Amino acid sequence: MGGWDDRLAPATIWDLVDERARLSGDATVLIDELDRTLSFAELRDRAETVAAGLYAMGIGPGTPVTWQLPTRIETIVLSMALARLGAVQNPILHLYREREVGFCLRQTGSAWYFHPGVWKGTDYAKFCAAACAEHGLTVTAVAAYDDLPIGDPATLPSPPSRGDEVRWIYSTSGTTSEPKGVRHSDQALISGGRGLAIALDLGPDDVGSMVFPFSHIAGPDYLCMMLGGGFPAILMEAFAPGPAIELFNRHGATMAGGGPAFYQLYLAEQRKQPDAPLIATLKMLSGGGAPMPPEVFNEVRVEMSCRGAVHGYGMTEIPMIAQGSPHDTDEQLMYTVGKPVTGAVVRIARPDGSSAEAGENGEVRVQGPMVCQGYTDAEATAAAFDAEGWFCTGDVGHLRADGHLVLTGRIKDIIIRKGENIAASEIEALLYTHPKVGDVAVIGLPDRERGELVCAVVESPAGSAERLTFDEMVAHLQAAGLMTRKIPERLEVVDALPRNETLRKVLKYQLRDRFGGA
Repeated sequence: MGGWDDRLAPATIWDLVDERARLSGDATVLIDELDRTLSFAELRDRAETVAAGLYAMGIGPGTPVTWQLPTRIETIVLSMALARLGAVQNPILHLYREREVGFCLRQTGSAWYFHPGVWKGTDYAKFCAAACAEHGLTVTAVAAYDDLPIGDPATLPSPPSRGDEVRWIYSTSGTTSEPKGVRHSDQALISGGRGLAIALDLGPDDVGSMVFPFSHIAGPDYLCMMLGGGFPAILMEAFAPGPAIELFNRHGATMAGGGPAFYQLYLAEQRKQPDAPLIATLKMLSGGGAPMPPEVFNEVRVEMSCRGAVHGYGMTEIPMIAQGSPHDTDEQLMYTVGKPVTGAVVRIARPDGSSAEAGENGEVRVQGPMVCQGYTDAEATAAAFDAEGWFCTGDVGHLRADGHLVLTGRIKDIIIRKGENIAASEIEALLYTHPKVGDVAVIGLPDRERGELVCAVVESPAGSAERLTFDEMVAHLQAAGLMTRKIPERLEVVDALPRNETLRKVLKYQLRDRFGGA
């Protein structure tokens, strides 16, 4: 049996590291691309040694520390060392540059910035230097790729005892404004990981994978699941399908994923060798970060000979909201993002704030221990919660009679055509089933007559020279029964949709900028 070990009752993330080390000390928790491993006990002991080194440098309880590091053993050791001290961690994504790094340093008041030195051709120390010069900051930059500071654990103060204090500040990705700082406690991240663990039901015989940035909110969420379930994960600094698959087969991965774009990359590799499973030990793919076309579940289930794509739903402000389970039915896994995870309470709000009935669309609002404590900006915090304390996600969906959550789009992703609301996700799911569509994004573009027109932007399947035509698109959607008013008035076919570098989510704002003036 897997899930969350009921013997664990951690108040803090450090408690969780320590308790798991006592229960499963010799078991492996981390595996990297060089086949290095770390056991649960070694993670605890090494983190304490590094914590002592950090403490000697002047970092202690409540010290704000910004770090920008790739997913590797040393990064997780450093993060857990900071958790041992009770420092306030500000993990930032590797793709952030001078402007964003400067904003994070100013926002958090960090006097420390841990970075990988020169990594993948980028000199990260320069970001800190530029921010300090521009804004008059005094920040100590420390290279922490291979070497971490060490000291005598006997010199450490007592570990933190409270898990409800803000100890993590994550940044949302801003597109037209500066990022917002999201304030989390240890208990919020533990609650997210516990909900994920119970839903996915993984145990000591499983091997997970972390091919996304550990600096993403999914990083500690996944780590808490691993600590709660007592199983290891394979780490990759930068994802590439070929090396990832070889690594997964070498170490017997039972779960892989990251999000729909990752699912499709795995499927593309599987289709190169259709006569044998791509990953022999695979039980399922799992992830989140973007809507999953229903057909992807079955494609993964049939072609990759596993349970399928077991999809979930979370956000920087709430690391886990809902999650599919391998024990759900095929229909539930195809058409929903699962039930709200243990501890999360979801309600669907009508525009007037009242609660919607089962099956009725509205805004998804959430309460529970995994919800953040707002933002570093008080005005943004006030705007994010309703009068009853529910967090307003900005996502649109409904709860089914079976308790599973269906997402139908973003409030801002609803296309208003001649006064009628059109959900982009509905059209995307139907278009994805066309053989000439590898991926698709549906956007609204300004139109004098209609207010907005519906535009489908299609990425052709990998290796295919055939491009979808407008008439083929219309015929396909008509055959699927889509009402005429929802059929896109415009089709654009591109070689590749623009994506971010974390969960490879499609950047629709770039598509609106590109095609909005045409």
